[in-house]
Amino acid sequence: QVRLVESGGGLVQAGGSLRLSCAASGRIFSIKSMAWYRQAPGKQRELVAATTSGGSTNYADSVKGRFTISRDNAKNTVYLQMNSLKPEDTAVYYCNAGVLEYSGNLNTAYWGQGTQVTVSS
Repeated sequence: QVRLVESGGGLVQAGGSLRLSCAASGRIFSIKSMAWYRQAPGKQRELVAATTSGGSTNYADSVKGRFTISRDNAKNTVYLQMNSLKPEDTAVYYCNAGVLEYSGNLNTAYWGQGTQVTVSS
């Protein structure tokens, strides 16, 4: 099994910054992808940013230029630096990982427990 533990959420004023972290542990052969999703009340979960083991990244249009995803492969950890936060960024942020298991299967169904980010106006 693989466990994802997120940290770094909180309450911040509009224009402020937060940094989220997500550490993966367990039976991991390698991590192919790591991503951040978010879900606001009454809305569907949406992709915020993603990165692959090769270093490629992609972002939701709504966060481009404000958020930066980065990864420490040695620590199996992904970060999300969030700058110029807006009230509409308020949501529960979830970490997701695509893990290549020792069995040879690629499992993309690993999720963290979520961390609340609240941006006040």
